[in-house]
Formats: sequence, C-alpha cells, structure tokens
Amino acid sequence: MSQVISIYFSDFFGVNRSVLDDYGALDVSLINDLLLFIDPFLLFGSSKEEYQKLHREIIKYIIFLRDKSKSSNIKSGLMAAWFTFPEEKGNWLGYSVRGNKGHGLGKKFAHALNANLASVFKDFGEEEMLQSSHLEKLGLIRNGVGRDNISDLTTNLIKYYLLDYTQKFARNNIDMSLLEEFAIQKVYFDYKTERWMGGTFLLPSYAGEYIILTPKDILTKDEMWISRGDLNQRFRSIVNSITDASLRDQLNNYLAKAINSEDAKRRAQQENRAIDEIIATHPEILNLYLKDREENKDDAKAFSEQNVESVERLFINNVSSIVTYLRGNTDFYKSRGDSYDAAYDRVIYLKEFIEKHDGWRLFYDGDKPITSESNLQLIYRLTWYATEFDVNRETNNGRGPVDYAVSMGSADKSLIEFKLASNSKLEQNLANQVKIYEDANNTSKSIKAIMYFKESELEKLNKIMINLGLENDNTIIIIDATPKQSASNVK
Repeated sequence: MSQVISIYFSDFFGVNRSVLDDYGALDVSLINDLLLFIDPFLLFGSSKEEYQKLHREIIKYIIFLRDKSKSSNIKSGLMAAWFTFPEEKGNWLGYSVRGNKGHGLGKKFAHALNANLASVFKDFGEEEMLQSSHLEKLGLIRNGVGRDNISDLTTNLIKYYLLDYTQKFARNNIDMSLLEEFAIQKVYFDYKTERWMGGTFLLPSYAGEYIILTPKDILTKDEMWISRGDLNQRFRSIVNSITDASLRDQLNNYLAKAINSEDAKRRAQQENRAIDEIIATHPEILNLYLKDREENKDDAKAFSEQNVESVERLFINNVSSIVTYLRGNTDFYKSRGDSYDAAYDRVIYLKEFIEKHDGWRLFYDGDKPITSESNLQLIYRLTWYATEFDVNRETNNGRGPVDYAVSMGSADKSLIEFKLASNSKLEQNLANQVKIYEDANNTSKSIKAIMYFKESELEKLNKIMINLGLENDNTIIIIDATPKQSASNVK
C-alpha cells in the first residue's frame, strides 16, 4: 500500500484542493506555517461589502482603544483585556520557523500600542483627507508595533468572521468524525459591556487543536500594501508633495543634512532615524502617504494575488511534486540508521532528484531561482512530513539558531544547515558557525547542504572550500540547481 501524503489541509481532511479553491480558501500546510499574512488594506480596498464591513469594525475597535488611551491611565487588568491577544495558531500562517508557534500580542505590544495611540496617533479615526483610517498606520513608526503585530491584530479582530468562514466550509465538505466543537475566547467585542466575548464553533480538529481557513484574497507576502519599507521608498516624493513651501524646504534640507554617509548600510540607518524624527514632529505627513496608497488601491489586489500565487507554486504545488517523486521513486521516506544516516540519505535523494530528474525546475518561481534561504529551508521541512525522527527547525540553544536538528532522543542528534552558495556570509558560516552549533547542541554530527543556481556561484563556493581546506569534507553536500536541458534534447 502506498504511503499517504499528509502535508496540507486537503490531505488531512480528505478534501479535493479544487473544492478549497472554489471556496476561495488557501490550502495551508499543517507541518509548518506558510509565509503569508493578512493585510487589512485588502479588506478596505475590496469590492466585497463583507470585507469592507470587517475593515470598518477594525477601525471602530482601534478608535475605542484610542479613546481609552487618551482619557486616562488604564488599569493593568483592562490593559490585558483590551490590548493583548492570545497567539492564533489555527490559521497556520506567518513567520513561525517551527510548526505554527508564534508569540501572540502580549504586554510589550500592549504598552507600545497604548503609548502610540495616546501620542503620535491621537488623531486616529479623524484623518480628514483619507477615505478611511488604516490599522497599518500604527506600524509606520519604529516603536513596538511591527508588521507581524498588525497581521496578528487583524486576525484577532476579524476572528469571528474567520471562524464562521471555516465552520461553513467544514459542515459542507468535511466528514463529521474530523470535526470538533471548540469553545474559543475573544471572538467578538461587546461595546455595551466593553468586554471580549467567546463563542463555540464546529471546526476541523488536528492534534487536538482547531484549524482556521483564510480567504486567499486577503493575504499577502513579505510586505503589506501600507508598510514602513514602502514609506521609506516614497518618503522624498511625499515630502515634495507638501503644499506648504516653507515646511517642504525645511524637511528636504533636514534630510539632506541627516543622510550624508557614503556607506549604503550607514545611509539606510541615517534615513530611518531621520524619518522617525520627522514623523515624531510632523505625524500628519503619514496621511499624505496613506492617501497615495488609497488612490492606488486597485493595484493592491494584483500585488496580493501575485504574492499568494507565488507561495502556492513554491510551497504547495512544487512541494507536492517533489514529495510525489521522492515517495514513488526513492527510499526518502524509509527511515534507516541513526539521525545522521537518515538526514544524510534524504539530502542525497533530494540532490539526485534535483540534478538528474529535472527537480531543479521546482526550485524556481517561473524563471527566477529561490533567493531566500528561509524559502529553501521551508521547502525541505515540508518534504520531511513523515518520519519517526524529531525534526525541529531553527533550534536555538543560546548560540544562535541552526536550520534543523534531527534527533531520536537526546543521545542521537544531527544538525542540518541549508545554505545558498550566493550567501555573502557563506565562508564565515563554513568556517565557524556549524562548529558553534554542534557544541551548543551537544553533538558532533552535522551536514551542510549548499545549493547553487549559477556556475559563478559554484566557482565562488569552490574557492571558499579550498581556502578553508574543506574540499574533501563529505559532510558538505553541494546541490546543482542550474537550468538543464531536458534529457530528450541532449545530443
């Protein structure tokens, strides 16, 4: 009997992926979070009234918090009740490097949000030039409210919708034996009692926890439509759009004096500080940026669709193809020996698939190779879905994180580092980093897998290995992912 592939929601719950597509939901992995998050601007910019209503509800709650922040000191119990939110693991989205465990929105976030609403963003909800206020505004200053916080907060503020969205799908498409009723806290806010209320929902159950489905059309990757990185890129043009000539010239002069280093890294640091200082004294300038983003809201949808499609190709479609090949044509999923043997064999099987069986194509997004080591590492983690070994990604034992620790009890542990040959710090890593990780993890067994996409990258790698005396080190596995002719075209 062939082994059942169980990586994605559709696998675990016996649902055809096309059914999820028709419903509009992402087929999340239940092995590791996928690199996507909810962008509240996609709710605002949508033509769907249900999404626009969700956005209005988000803004209503932030205005509630603003009023509390401006009125008086908030008692610690109410700060916890209103400003903190539990980690939402059920949607399997975000940047968790191990499973789906994130950090949630705790005291540090709560105090930063409270301080921001009481000072820099005390006009939140009253911006006259905008079509709407925007939650993302709170992440435009470097003061404790980041991109991940915005996504997590959005998820919590629309939790009722997501739970109901999932429940409706589950009742119509999933066997009742795979569903369970869950009592969930902080589902919706009652403004009369000023309390978060809970609810009970019939949801897909996996390992004793509920799963939440998310519509693909409210997801994005890397950067939100409104983000600090985008603000930085547009900041000079925003300053130049100020109608007050005196203020415009003063700010341009300040930027010219503040950003003067010839070193690119140093200039970026100077720019961040200068923008922080301008926002602190002229927070109204953010409204000019937000107005520009609103005026280009139609582009946000296309931007999001491209991001989601890219994630689906790399981490769902391509990974499924890799797993299908490895399962049907190799012993990749038949564990043998100790942790080192099992890990080494699996890297070798993957190497042969990539180099000899057109597997290299699956490490490209269109004609662009993977440029992020975290993406490469996630692909590898998703392929290792069935094993008796414990596979932990980015285990941190005090000396920095290693890509994977593969173990069978405390006495049998091996480390795997996945690197790209294009990594500017590759030589430093090969010279020092893995030995530090071995000492920290109390093991002498490690594997370094290095993938290259260009011959020039291989040349650089070979020079590094010669310099370090590692050219005969069999714990270093080099994987050739350069484009290759189809076997039928080779003469």
